[in-house]
Amino acid sequence: MAEAFPVTNTDGTTSWNTKFFGPNLQQILRNALVAEAVCNVDRSNNKLIYNPYSSQPTVEISTLTGTYTPAAYTTTNDTLTVGTEFKVGEQVYDFERVMQHADIMADRMDNQAYAIKTAIDKYIVNLLCEDGTGTYTTPTGGFTVGSNIPVIFANLLSKIEGYSTPMGGAYLIVENTDIVGILQAQLTSGFSYSDRSLNNGFLSNYAGVDIYVVASGTFENATYVGTDTTSITNSGHRVFGVKGAATYAVPQDVTSRAFDVSGKTGKEVSTNGLFGFKLWNQFKALTVDITLA
Repeated sequence: MAEAFPVTNTDGTTSWNTKFFGPNLQQILRNALVAEAVCNVDRSNNKLIYNPYSSQPTVEISTLTGTYTPAAYTTTNDTLTVGTEFKVGEQVYDFERVMQHADIMADRMDNQAYAIKTAIDKYIVNLLCEDGTGTYTTPTGGFTVGSNIPVIFANLLSKIEGYSTPMGGAYLIVENTDIVGILQAQLTSGFSYSDRSLNNGFLSNYAGVDIYVVASGTFENATYVGTDTTSITNSGHRVFGVKGAATYAVPQDVTSRAFDVSGKTGKEVSTNGLFGFKLWNQFKALTVDITLA
């Protein structure tokens, strides 16, 4: 009797070699984080941070008398309170861990940490916009119209110039849909600058202002829970200001852990971060809430 050979289905989906990408590929399209670029960051384990400041002195002007009138001054305690907790938890079962081609435990911890940092970043961008007392309304079309850009930047810069201490420089936070007009302005702004834009694409600085781009939908209408519950009304808004005018506190940064849960295989993975934010009172006028027209 002839030896029987196994039938091989060369068209079967399992007959091909397969390749699995690790989780790093999925990180390419993560949202950009901007908070650390425009704020001071405090990672100490303090719940309260104080920033006392005194009132400005008033200069007395007179003829040559040699006398003056002593004036009273006031001191105000401005405080930052860590009062918000961001957290996420997931169960990774043992069969998921064993049978996965990628390190699913490390992937979940990494994604959780990034999700919390993204949520904190969104909080900060919106709180900057909400708490700033400077205001500006763009010409019709906002940042999407190229001819508006020089006008917008000139008006914004006029609100922060004239002070002896430039602090950390100026910043502007816009959404990705806004760069249409900004890029058009860059491409037509003088030979050298235009040439750099043509060769390198969108430039992150214009008229000395550092431009940070966040994903569409970052500026929102929402209720933020923390030390004080704050209603955010920032849909259709953007924010401009000077760097270092605000501080946010993240004690011990974002922390991940894995632990056993009774009645379940594998590990529960959880990540949490504590958070506090303050746009300091002396600098609120140097943070501008931009309304798009």
